[in-house]
Amino acid sequence: MSLDKTYKLVPGTTIFDAEQSAKGYHLNQFCMSLMTAENRERYLADERAYLDAWPLREEQKQALLDRDLNAAMREGGNIYFLAKWGATLGLSFQQMAGSMTGMTEQEYRAMMVGGGRSVEGNRIDHAVLEAAYAPAASAEHAEITGAVFTSHVPAIGAAMDHGKTDEPYWQPVFEGYEYSKRWERENVPDVIFLVYNDHASAFDLSMIPTFVLGTGASYPTADEGYGPRPVPGIEGDPDLAAHIAHSLIRDDFDLTLVNEMTVDHGLTVPLSLMFGDVEKWPCKVIPFHVNVVQYPVPSGARCFKLGQALRKAIESYDRPLKVQVWGTGGMSHQLQGPRAGLINREWDNAFLDKLVEDPAALAEVPHLEYVEEAGSEGIELVMWLIARGAMSDVDGSGDVDVKHRFYHVPASNTAVGHLILENHPRAETPDVKE
Repeated sequence: MSLDKTYKLVPGTTIFDAEQSAKGYHLNQFCMSLMTAENRERYLADERAYLDAWPLREEQKQALLDRDLNAAMREGGNIYFLAKWGATLGLSFQQMAGSMTGMTEQEYRAMMVGGGRSVEGNRIDHAVLEAAYAPAASAEHAEITGAVFTSHVPAIGAAMDHGKTDEPYWQPVFEGYEYSKRWERENVPDVIFLVYNDHASAFDLSMIPTFVLGTGASYPTADEGYGPRPVPGIEGDPDLAAHIAHSLIRDDFDLTLVNEMTVDHGLTVPLSLMFGDVEKWPCKVIPFHVNVVQYPVPSGARCFKLGQALRKAIESYDRPLKVQVWGTGGMSHQLQGPRAGLINREWDNAFLDKLVEDPAALAEVPHLEYVEEAGSEGIELVMWLIARGAMSDVDGSGDVDVKHRFYHVPASNTAVGHLILENHPRAETPDVKE
């Protein structure tokens, strides 16, 4: 099932979607740089030199040097960003619009005074539209092969980075991931969709997005106050991320799309636990941040539904990729106030039971229960429901196998929980023609 992008068929129109955004990212960021007087002066003094300082394709540079807005838009430019460039050159919006239609500024202005361009003759040809909606032959598609659930305690990363994994305090924690590392080596995916929460590293109180999808090509490791962890940054998958963004937003999940940010221990510690000490992570990673720091935070039910929509998005991607979905954070812990240090073994293990056996019921657990029973920071566990919702047994179209389960107290201030589920969707039965 391919996504509906018939908006691309509207004549004389370029829709700025995630695909175009990725293509024109640096071009549009160049335009934004012209919002200061100093940069405008530098650009006008030597356009070519200023452009060469940006990682632009030659086609993008030439479009700007030729004052060719249509070419710039084909190369991923967006009119609102390009307007900053036009303003720098002293062009009015009508001058820019006229240049794209083959009209002079005066001709374009006269057309607008006369009522503007008529929609008649500027709609999609019906034959073209019908061809676009014609059933397509079935093709290979991406599949979700499994889900990994794990705590992402920063002290675990510090223990690995400082060679403390064999110390008596830490050895039981890392022993619980020995099977996991073997399993991951035997089941390396092409892409990991990794759900985590930023811990005031990439996002401060100036911006508090609820769901953030990383659509960029790469993300460096954050400095959380002690210097960046000595682990590699991640390589993203902009094409798959753009596809997921299109699908999830069409399913009414409001996402913030981010091309540049740092990733902190919420993402890097799970990767270290599953892959060990590596020079480069063995697969691409799409980061997905969930706000669980400032209330209101998304409900378990919302996260569970998002996971179901995520599976639909991934399985509609027309490339044969193997994808794992990881849910991270938790388990019970409280890092502030007189209740700091709270751990609830019984509640944690009941959560793991329900996550396997009855995730739909678990998704209905209210925030109050998480906070009261699992501590103020235990609310991170709602993120596990995104990964669980992406499994095929949720809608009865497949089964899951529990490959590994582990629980330990403590790791610094936190109870550590870990679960691996293999996903086994049933093959579709072909239609039998009589």
